[in-house]
Amino acid sequence: MKPSGPLFTLLAGLLLGIFMLSLNATTGPRATSSSNDVTATPTPTPAAPSASTAPPTSPSPTAALPADSDYAGRTADDSASVAVSVRDGKAIGYFCDGRSRESWLKGDVKDDGSMALSGTDGARLDGVLRAGRIDGTVKVGDRTRQFTAAPAVKPSGLYRATAEVRGAKIVGGWIVLQNGRQVGILNRDGKPAAAPRIDPASGAVTVDGTRLTARPVVP
Repeated sequence: MKPSGPLFTLLAGLLLGIFMLSLNATTGPRATSSSNDVTATPTPTPAAPSASTAPPTSPSPTAALPADSDYAGRTADDSASVAVSVRDGKAIGYFCDGRSRESWLKGDVKDDGSMALSGTDGARLDGVLRAGRIDGTVKVGDRTRQFTAAPAVKPSGLYRATAEVRGAKIVGGWIVLQNGRQVGILNRDGKPAAAPRIDPASGAVTVDGTRLTARPVVP
């Protein structure tokens, strides 16, 4: 007996479905690439700067020398006084024993604070300005003495007076030390002698009955 038409059609569809299922299970889905896939590129880590590429270190600035300053002190043997006035790289020095020997000296102050001042008859002052004072030697005549001069704030410092009194040429030099002590020489026509005291506040001094004014010395 032959199967009817609908039954045959159902059986054929069932066989086709079984065949398709078997085919899918065998082959499996094909992998596809997506246009949205992005390949990540690693970001390089910046290298630490080497010692050779590090910026150079700027040298520390050199302390500037004081443009305007005055110094006064005693020689190491305490036999004389020394004063130095400094202005803009120039210096004037004065050596005085307060009795009969003196010398005025002048010269330049170098950037490192050293100075070599010269005076008449071979007088010489060599010093170095550092740490707020001048240390050095002064040669007057046949003797060389060591000295130290500390900052001199007015009224201490170096003073000078020049005038003509009763027909005589007067030249006076004074060093006023920090403790108020005065050391000076007064020349009358080139003859030295101990100088009278000055008034440090005004510079007033009386010489042979004539009132003079001793003024601070600057280069």
